[in-house]
Amino acid sequence: MTTHDKSKQLFAEALQFIPGGVNSPVRAFRAVGGQPFFVDRAAGARVWDVDGNEYIDYVGTWGPAILGHAHPKIIDAVRSAACQGTSFGIPNPYEVEIARLICSALPSVKKVRMCNSGTEATMSAIRLARGFTRRDKIIKFEGCYHGHVDSLLVKAGSGALTFGHPDSAGVPAAFTQHTIVLPFNDTESVKAAFAANPGQIAGIILEPVPGNAGLYLPKPGYLEFLREITAKDGALLIFDEVMTGFRLGFGGAQGLLGVAPDLSCFGKIIGGGLPVGAFGGRTDIMDQLAPVGPVYQAGTLSGNPLAMAAGIAALRELHAGDGYTRLESLGAQLEVGLRDAAKTARIPVQFQRIGSMFCGYFTTQPVHNLADAMKSDRERFAKYFHAMLAEGVYLAPSQFEAGFLSTAHTSADVDRTIWAAAKAFKLL
Repeated sequence: MTTHDKSKQLFAEALQFIPGGVNSPVRAFRAVGGQPFFVDRAAGARVWDVDGNEYIDYVGTWGPAILGHAHPKIIDAVRSAACQGTSFGIPNPYEVEIARLICSALPSVKKVRMCNSGTEATMSAIRLARGFTRRDKIIKFEGCYHGHVDSLLVKAGSGALTFGHPDSAGVPAAFTQHTIVLPFNDTESVKAAFAANPGQIAGIILEPVPGNAGLYLPKPGYLEFLREITAKDGALLIFDEVMTGFRLGFGGAQGLLGVAPDLSCFGKIIGGGLPVGAFGGRTDIMDQLAPVGPVYQAGTLSGNPLAMAAGIAALRELHAGDGYTRLESLGAQLEVGLRDAAKTARIPVQFQRIGSMFCGYFTTQPVHNLADAMKSDRERFAKYFHAMLAEGVYLAPSQFEAGFLSTAHTSADVDRTIWAAAKAFKLL
């Protein structure tokens, strides 16, 4: 019988010293009930908790573990780099190599600046877009999360043309007055926003494939429309590829879907599991950054040698192998199996997948945006989550998070997951 005694003890202690007992809110299991388990170690496609329980992991440290946990080449790269010093605050060769790799993988990125998180990347990209265009207003979309940047931590206003409202305590309304929040996959609202704010919009920022409200895909032609309307208006198109970059393909979502943005934000995979962020784009835009331009951005740990070494190892491994073919095959197997299991159990599930990213919504209606996603039965998801956990399958503890496959997953792992889901569906 599965026990979690040590995890319970650790969580009780954590509550005394850490707000909510966790260092990132979704880890707290608030959306599904219960208490989180504490990890002891991870390897390949599995994690083991402090009580010795083993799980097939589909969270993958929220995306970075595309090669699985503790990949030998990444571990060796970090070990080698650490022996030379953990941080310099001085330029190092790793920075040049990873910049070369990123620029060579994405034609839209001519220059790139490293930072330490996806939040830093999006914050800096927004500042750069405003500095380059000399405009203030930004369009973002409901359900697209771009980190906890004040001006982007915004919920929609009362109508398509109103500015957003702060989505967190501690964010002054004035900080969000230049952020326009619109529904994803809705062309008319974007047209209306540009018409109502002529010559004032610095850019549009979006996840080209939103993965922070579960997972839903851009409708055919939608990204092309955004590319056209921004170019016509003199605004910039910013892709937040922190999640999709180097996951949906070596060229990211933009390479897979064939739409080139002006600026791109990265994270997750380019750090090989270590904290990292980056943003890059056209030369004329990037050269507005200090020290050559007037837009200031800095960071003592930017280009940290450990993260750079880990990222280089991860990117080289992805580029050299057949990982993306393998991920697509595993994703298709999982998709077919879960769809069939839900159909057999007569459970309404909208299963969405692109490459190695996936999500199942417990709803009868198609999901194209946040409003559609919110129709999902969250109580049913919570039951499903705990039933899967009891069978040794770890999914994100929220209906509104994507799942991730890794090259370390096997066909047998996927079969085991489908079996567990079929069993879980019968309990719903």
